[in-house]
Amino acid sequence: MEEVALRLKELLLPSIADGAVLSVDVSAEIVRVDAQCIADGAVCPVCGIWSNRLHGSYLRFPADVPSGGRSVVLQLKVRRSTVLRLVAALPDPKVAAPRVVGVDEYATRKGRHYGTVFVDIEIRRPIDLLPDREASSLAAWLAERPGIEVICRDRAPFFAEGAAAGAPQAVQVADRWHLWHNLSEAAERAVAQHRNCLRALVRAAHGPEPVPAPEEEPSGSPWPTGHRFADRTRARHAAVHALPEAGHSRRLIQRQLGMTWRTVKQLADAAAPEELFTGQWQNGPFGPR
Repeated sequence: MEEVALRLKELLLPSIADGAVLSVDVSAEIVRVDAQCIADGAVCPVCGIWSNRLHGSYLRFPADVPSGGRSVVLQLKVRRSTVLRLVAALPDPKVAAPRVVGVDEYATRKGRHYGTVFVDIEIRRPIDLLPDREASSLAAWLAERPGIEVICRDRAPFFAEGAAAGAPQAVQVADRWHLWHNLSEAAERAVAQHRNCLRALVRAAHGPEPVPAPEEEPSGSPWPTGHRFADRTRARHAAVHALPEAGHSRRLIQRQLGMTWRTVKQLADAAAPEELFTGQWQNGPFGPR
């Protein structure tokens, strides 16, 4: 068991000498790693004096990248200030010389303080930061890496100047985001400048406005065919007479069709829908609303 624990520690925590892996639980979606600090003591981060007195411990859950498509949860039992000490002691990761690098700005305080971020486009990971976005700083960083062949950047003039000075051998291109952003801005400006032309094209496409047909003389029949209110009354009359045959009571018909009790009674008592059109039927419960 101790041999397995040592192998897990070497595999999962190679850079932390005072850490030990207690267990690894692998499921279909999550890899859970339980670890703890095994150091006898530590240097106080305030006074710098060594102490082996344990003041307390707690659990921390450092973020980690997925493994084999599974989420990785690292549960680390540490002493007070142990995490900061261990993180500070970690060596800087080794970064291979980039061939295609992305250059953009980042803000430590938006609108006031900006720096420069470098991204290795081929591995899609940030590799370095500069505290400013000056052309001279960018040129110096690029000059130390002569293997850079392509620089992806935005249209900022200081990036263009720094890239040309520090890596004259590299091809400068616009990245995908800035291409789409610039294209959308150009399209919006073009549409705004030619909106009057677009209105004329829309009118021409629709052609001349149709001439309204002359209104037909109203029919003298009290139950005109094709009249929407008359047709609706016929449909409601048919529904009220069909539901009792299926065993529905008038109260159930009233709830199902959303009608008042009086309307259901009038429809049920009428042998034909034309009986409801007698007199001034338009002003009754079956007329227009």
